[in-house]
Amino acid sequence: MQDRDLTPILSVQNLNVRFGRNAIAAVSNVSFDVARERIGIVGESGSGKSTTGRAIMRLLPARANVVADRLEFNGEPLLEKTEKEMGRLRGKDLALIMQDPRYSLNPVLTIGRQIAESARLHLGLKGDGAMAHARHMLERVRIKDPDRVLKLYAHQISGGMGQRVMIAMMLLAKPKLVIADEPTSALDVSVRKDVLVLLDELVRENNSGLILISHDIRMVAAFCERILVMYSGRIVETLTNLEEAQHPYTKGLIAAMPDPRRPVRRLKVLDRASIEANIAP
Repeated sequence: MQDRDLTPILSVQNLNVRFGRNAIAAVSNVSFDVARERIGIVGESGSGKSTTGRAIMRLLPARANVVADRLEFNGEPLLEKTEKEMGRLRGKDLALIMQDPRYSLNPVLTIGRQIAESARLHLGLKGDGAMAHARHMLERVRIKDPDRVLKLYAHQISGGMGQRVMIAMMLLAKPKLVIADEPTSALDVSVRKDVLVLLDELVRENNSGLILISHDIRMVAAFCERILVMYSGRIVETLTNLEEAQHPYTKGLIAAMPDPRRPVRRLKVLDRASIEANIAP
């Protein structure tokens, strides 16, 4: 097997995000690198994981104050880029898969037209060539009747199919880095694993880096090589295996999730006092 290139695609050092005049940072001193690998960012709602992902994509609202000692993609400083320059990166080299396709897909355009538009923008294809590539991408994400789905609108497809469409659109240009923000949270349990396996397969095939954002630490551990655990806007622990968890917050997240192998009458709740005592100032 050929050795993987572990040169960082993305380098983040001391990323801080504040909104408006709020003195409390939504993200505080977050640092990590991503190579052509799969890393997960986990934490409860409000921990800062999605804000971190959107800060990387430069998709936070204007009232957000984003600063960092370094925020580089392929050696280029993202915070210095204009919106036009970021627009050329998004979708082509940097891709974001949102958690609910119902709010990401355009409700007034057919599925085929939306995917073909991505092929036109990022691959330079036109007309029938763009639509043919759209059909090919639907086949790649294992949609059984691509010709029919091309003609449908977002409200006419299921959540699972919608997420497959989003994966097709976002991976069409073989981006160098994919950020998947809760990609299965809006899906039925029966299709979650299928969508994750598909995403993992295409990311590996394209030799892309992946940041998988989720509150489900066990699911992330099954698909990612490294896990960044966030609490109150900070990374409190980095793991390669859940068994290595040392921080009270990480242990609390694991204990709060049901495990069919070890059923208990009542799940544990987070011990906030212990967590706060172990957070660096």
